[in-house]
Amino acid sequence: MADEPPAVAARVDIAGALKSAAVAATLAFGLFLPLIGFKTEQSISNELVLETRWPLLLTFVAIIAAAHLFGSLVIEPWRARRALKHAPSETAERLRSLFARRFAPFAIGFVLVYPVIVLAITGVGGAVKWIDNFGIQILIYVMLGFGLNIVVGLAGLLDLGYVAFYAVGAYSYALLAKTFGLSFWLLLPLAGILSAFWGVLLGFPVLRLRGDYLAIVTLAFGEIIRLILINWVPVTNGYAGISGVPRPTLFGIPFNASDEGFAATFGLEFHPVHRAIFLYYLILGLALLTAGVTLRLRRLPIGRAWEALREDEIACRSLGINTTTTKLTAFATGAMFAGFAGSFFAARQGFISPESFTFMESAIILAIVVLGGMGSQIGVAIAAIAMIGGTEILRDFDFLKDIFGQDFDPTQYRMLIFGFAMVLIMIWKPRGLIETREPSAILAERKTISAEFVKEGRG
Repeated sequence: MADEPPAVAARVDIAGALKSAAVAATLAFGLFLPLIGFKTEQSISNELVLETRWPLLLTFVAIIAAAHLFGSLVIEPWRARRALKHAPSETAERLRSLFARRFAPFAIGFVLVYPVIVLAITGVGGAVKWIDNFGIQILIYVMLGFGLNIVVGLAGLLDLGYVAFYAVGAYSYALLAKTFGLSFWLLLPLAGILSAFWGVLLGFPVLRLRGDYLAIVTLAFGEIIRLILINWVPVTNGYAGISGVPRPTLFGIPFNASDEGFAATFGLEFHPVHRAIFLYYLILGLALLTAGVTLRLRRLPIGRAWEALREDEIACRSLGINTTTTKLTAFATGAMFAGFAGSFFAARQGFISPESFTFMESAIILAIVVLGGMGSQIGVAIAAIAMIGGTEILRDFDFLKDIFGQDFDPTQYRMLIFGFAMVLIMIWKPRGLIETREPSAILAERKTISAEFVKEGRG
């Protein structure tokens, strides 16, 4: 008889789990004591008063200890049992492939009718919040994630200064629109071209850099652009920013309350929801354009060259691929889509300043790409919904004030929550939410490639 596979030990080390949870609670207490336990307030006499928040601190410590204990007693044994399982069957792979094919059309159909659903549920009065703060905001970051996915996910080039191209697109549109009075539709492609030009300028100095060195240089590039925006006051107006940025129009029809506005032209009662719906479908079209172009490029020789560069640059050179052109096209293409998103952001806000283009924005976009699964379009969209939509939902958690006090603001802890979520994702899904993706090119027969033979996820 064949030997049976060894079974996972049924006994759980409860004492070790309790000890590990106690250590985690102690570390959490020491880390959160200056961050959460103490708070400074300014008194009426203009004196700085130190206040303590022991209930809130102990609540965070208890949550971390409970999560650590749950992981030791439940998650780790489950992962051990899962590791002993064989590869998924053909039926499971077929069902997964069927879901992957059906999910994208369903998701596109949902986002197309999303404003209609919101209007039906919340009415005209509450629709602006859900269309603008949720729909438009999420789609902006989805588009930025698609653009950075070309650089990081497909070409394997770690870019920590991606927000610089976002800023170039926004300021290009704002300055040219206010100075020369050009329309949004003319400046939209121009902003993308200018951002792509800066992407090429960034690409040339970093052709020989990889890994951490590349990350440091791109981070410095992002900070250089931000400091230029701050200090070039005659052009950018410094910290004061640029206000009164012209809004986009629909074939020359503005979305305002004038007699020439959209509502008056079509005999409707003026309401801000009209402009919100127009901007929603505008950014949705730009995001779908970005996704479509990216999928098309992946099937072209340049897309295959990006993936070859990501897997092994030395092997890529040995195949005769021009790595210089490959890197520059990746930077330029990703920067172009960031420029489109930046011009839309400026037109939507009507005001821009350097505070909107800090390193934290680059970190959030990179987190979206990593959490979603580098190279996966669907994964990036899901991660953007979770991160950006989660931040907006936190603003509505007023019931938490009844638990932690009226001064408690859930949005102040959003990065802490996202950091904790990233740790969990890296433990359970080290290659992101969508670690399996379709290959760009198939030779004769479609086959599944193990993750052991592919650097970024399974093929």
